[in-house]
Amino acid sequence: MRRTRSDAPKSRPERTQWGHRHRKVPALNDNTNDGWREDCAPRRVLDLFATKWTSMVLHVLHARHGGRCRAGVLHRSIPGISRKMLTQTLRDMETSGLIDRNAQATVPPAVDYGLTALGQRFVEPIELLYDWGRRNGDALDALRPRPTSRRRDTDT
Repeated sequence: MRRTRSDAPKSRPERTQWGHRHRKVPALNDNTNDGWREDCAPRRVLDLFATKWTSMVLHVLHARHGGRCRAGVLHRSIPGISRKMLTQTLRDMETSGLIDRNAQATVPPAVDYGLTALGQRFVEPIELLYDWGRRNGDALDALRPRPTSRRRDTDT
């Protein structure tokens, strides 16, 4: 027997917040998804270090400057970062509570940045990652560069 439109099941796609139509897909086992909710700890850590500069500033402040230094010294310590990007990164890190900004009432004004207690807690995973990178340079060299990468190919 052939179905007609009138006796076909009524399943209308819903609209998303962007206006696209989609059919509801049954959710996977809730236990498998709990670890990757949008607000889960691993995602929050990865979001914090989504830019390379945040981790580099933490590392340089800790490893090279004992946790505190002036912005100019920090700028000279991180090859490849522009002053604008450093300023933006420092502001974001200050807002997050990773560093504090200390402006001294001198002429010209002297401003230095230091790790907070919270920032010190984030140094450990960064140092572990940097240490892994130092020990596994061959694996990093074996990676194929992404099309948008600025990494130079050493074979050519």
